[in-house]
Amino acid sequence: MSSPEFDLLIKNVRVVRPHGNVVHEADIAVRDQKIALVAPAIDVARAKAVHDGGGRLAFPGVVDAHMHSGIYSPLAEDAVTESKAAAMGGVTSSLNYFRTGQYYLNKGGPYRKFFPEVLAISKNRFHVDYGFHLAPMDRKHIEELPMLIEKHGVASFKIFMFYGSHGLHGASNTQRDFLMIGDDERYDVAHFEFIMRGLQAAREAMPDKARQISLSLHCETAEIMTAYTKIVEKDKSLKGLAAYSASRPQHSEGLAVFTAAYLANETALPNINLLHLSSRKAVQAAMMMSEVFPHIDFKREVTIGHLMLDITSKAAELAKVNPPIRPREDVEFLWEALLSGELDWVVSDHACCRQELKIPRHYFGDIWMAKSGFGGTEYLLPALVSEGTKRGMGYNHMARVTSWNPAQRYGLNKKGDIAPGFDADIALVDPAHTWTIHAGDSPSTQGYTPFEGLELSARVDATFLRGMKIFEDGQILGKPRGQYLHRPTA
Repeated sequence: MSSPEFDLLIKNVRVVRPHGNVVHEADIAVRDQKIALVAPAIDVARAKAVHDGGGRLAFPGVVDAHMHSGIYSPLAEDAVTESKAAAMGGVTSSLNYFRTGQYYLNKGGPYRKFFPEVLAISKNRFHVDYGFHLAPMDRKHIEELPMLIEKHGVASFKIFMFYGSHGLHGASNTQRDFLMIGDDERYDVAHFEFIMRGLQAAREAMPDKARQISLSLHCETAEIMTAYTKIVEKDKSLKGLAAYSASRPQHSEGLAVFTAAYLANETALPNINLLHLSSRKAVQAAMMMSEVFPHIDFKREVTIGHLMLDITSKAAELAKVNPPIRPREDVEFLWEALLSGELDWVVSDHACCRQELKIPRHYFGDIWMAKSGFGGTEYLLPALVSEGTKRGMGYNHMARVTSWNPAQRYGLNKKGDIAPGFDADIALVDPAHTWTIHAGDSPSTQGYTPFEGLELSARVDATFLRGMKIFEDGQILGKPRGQYLHRPTA
């Protein structure tokens, strides 16, 4: 008797692909960690193992393209616990922003020394596949771009536009110490231009990879934010999230988008990602720049936090993040833009910040003393399915913005779809399971969540990474199996 041809057969699911507008009832067969066949009524005798999907939706594993593992806790710890949280949410690929300087490894210096240490710490710790975006902080880093692409498979890079004269949590006059750059270095608009020139030169030298080499930008204007922070701090009528939003006003985002777009045109760099757009003005600026510079391929990102929370949130300072949580009218505009296809992917911007670090007890109620950022990768897919369904968003559209689009942009060519030849990354979702978010149910070490008490109508029941079940019924299964994603992948 011949041995079964498939390693796993996932029976009785509704397959959600990122293309088209229909969901198909089918079975999914897996062989050698890849999807081998998607078809109805596949014989169970053809597989070594069978998982009954129970009629669940089978989404492509989520590509959470904006995470920050190792920012507030050691990378060796975050890689384990926060990738568990990712798996709980149906995430199978985690792309993490990383840089030299304070936070992260708290080191400066060249990436040729720094990044191998990041990779060594990460190895055998992530429960999902993982990769990194890197930020060139000084001139040496720009020179290292070709090496980082060719040797280490880093295909995406980042500029934090507000770091020139503004800190991670507020106004700062010690930027050189914070960024750990030399006395002869400046992290400013000129540096941003030279990053773009350096990256475009690398793209031109690597035509086979150029399509999936890109630059991401956090678009806020430091000078505007610093000035408005001084004004808002004196205005005692504004408190909490409303005050923080006012201190980093929406036009600060829009102006930074204009600057980024003009520099992209000036340097002939065509692949630009505008990160976590949080407001009407930011999105409108991004759309305007697409019309002015049609030869630049702008991609526009939104976070699940900016889609689900507004300044009236009871989470208060626990929801402090950059750019800020905005008023309800901005949230509604983000949904309109997402539903109309003007936003390209949805991410978590997960940055686990434990409560004792986020806001010490004696500073409760003081938005200015809170750290910026919070976790949420575990709620990305269920929250999008829950709220998106209410607003008429199709499942296929959800798969595009959580899997296919970021995978294609960031060089994950075997991720983002449920079709033969793709990695068997699958999230089984029950779209009719009502549950309430409680931080204590998450494997994240954060200990709280700004989403606390939010009722969702969809839940991830099981997550498969390359055909291996890594999460089911609230439990993480097995040891870390995540592999480093050397991008662009084959």
